[in-house]
Amino acid sequence: MSAMTISGRAAVGSPGFEEFVAARSHRLLRTAYLLTRDHGLAEDLLQTALTKAYLAWSRVEGDPEPYVRRILVTTYASWWRRKWNGEQPTAELPERPATHGQGDDRAGQSGDLWDALGRLPRRQRAVVVLRYFEDLTEAQTAELLAISTGTVKSQTSKALAKLRIDPSLADPEGGHR
Repeated sequence: MSAMTISGRAAVGSPGFEEFVAARSHRLLRTAYLLTRDHGLAEDLLQTALTKAYLAWSRVEGDPEPYVRRILVTTYASWWRRKWNGEQPTAELPERPATHGQGDDRAGQSGDLWDALGRLPRRQRAVVVLRYFEDLTEAQTAELLAISTGTVKSQTSKALAKLRIDPSLADPEGGHR
């Protein structure tokens, strides 16, 4: 069973919803951004997840973060399963948006890792984000995504293979970083 369960009452000593949001929303927003690669969508995803968590808050026992993270990931998964997600093809590519110091410096000097992650299929990106940025185990990742541990392993392997050959991650001297 997960670190958090749902029952008919709030756990004694559990943090209030407002305190939880104040303490954890920055980290959850980072996870949402890593999944969506879009600040607006990440904010929408987090808001949707927090709304769902708020509605069930009186039944949350234990640490609520795994429960809210699961809502975040399953909501993201339901978005990627939609047939139409708002993207429309265009003959001209838009200009690249300017970055305003947003993101995580651990991703690389120029955001190359962010770009490479963005080129991964959504499920592979979700597995990589949960395994390597959120430090979840294979079993925890499988539980969150409602897939088998074997699928987590194969998706991780495929994602890492794609990242190894991604041209944006190659050293200027021809090797890979």
